[in-house]
Amino acid sequence: MGLLMVISPSIFFQITESWKSDNANEPSKLFKISTRVGGCFFIIIGIACLIFL
Repeated sequence: MGLLMVISPSIFFQITESWKSDNANEPSKLFKISTRVGGCFFIIIGIACLIFL
């Protein structure tokens, strides 16, 4: 999930947010940035869980 968020926030937008609005064709710049940051956190937490558990 984290890799998808970092690599392609547009696909993540299509899967999670596009169905909520009829006018939403593509994500905003803020959505792309926040999705990439969130994806980085998911990756870091996943690696930490693998190491410490």
